[in-house]
Amino acid sequence: MDGNRVKETPAARTLSRRELLALIGATAAAPLLGWAREQSTSQSRTSTPTQTPLQAAGAAAPSCVVRPQQTEGPYFVDEKLNRSDIRSDPSDGLVQPGVPLRLVFRVSQIPGSSCSPLAGAVVDIWQCNALGVYSDFLDINGLFDTRGKRFLRGYQVTDARGKVEFITIYPGWYPGRTVHIHFKIRTDSASQRGHEFTSQLYFDGSVTDQVHAQAPYASKGQHTLTNDRDRIFRDGGSQLMLQLTKDAQGYVGTFDIGLEMTG
Repeated sequence: MDGNRVKETPAARTLSRRELLALIGATAAAPLLGWAREQSTSQSRTSTPTQTPLQAAGAAAPSCVVRPQQTEGPYFVDEKLNRSDIRSDPSDGLVQPGVPLRLVFRVSQIPGSSCSPLAGAVVDIWQCNALGVYSDFLDINGLFDTRGKRFLRGYQVTDARGKVEFITIYPGWYPGRTVHIHFKIRTDSASQRGHEFTSQLYFDGSVTDQVHAQAPYASKGQHTLTNDRDRIFRDGGSQLMLQLTKDAQGYVGTFDIGLEMTG
């Protein structure tokens, strides 16, 4: 699996206060509603520099909200699976059971004091299944060996609106972590000027409780770690909550993120 690791590339940085005020002034000079600095101590196999989550409600398009980076974790494999529906395993076609989740990313770039959709960016997501198992991984404790399987992994390329969409399932849980989905955004990966941004998405605990009371999640029991007790979530996770709405199949979540591009 180590052979699939991507080369470390420069990470997107956040706006300075002066740059953010310039961006706000270009729209309506609305007041800042939030300004906080959170330093992440989580270690990653890719670059995870300190980020400054910012919010400027009423000042810019929702997709221009800057988010904090978080650790990549041990389960990333660069499978290069270009697909929207990531529920199945390409080797046998088996579909992972679980509550359907339609996940939409809207990615923007913030060069200087402007904001525009970021087209052509590669957005990867990977997650555990309803029972807390990742594909293509040998668990060091011998709990599972899914090497060669590639369920619940995939990437999409942002369109002219900076948008990608995935069909997946609501994730399960495993010991030591709250419920989450990993994502990575890369631009110009073949170039030294490429950028890489890695983080995680989180879920409201009350929704998780409802979902995990259903099959097949219920066979594993209720999750043992809430958001506020997860050390990684505490490093900026409140800025990474996925807002969900229900639809006929399950849930829909849209996540807006603005990356300031440098270099």
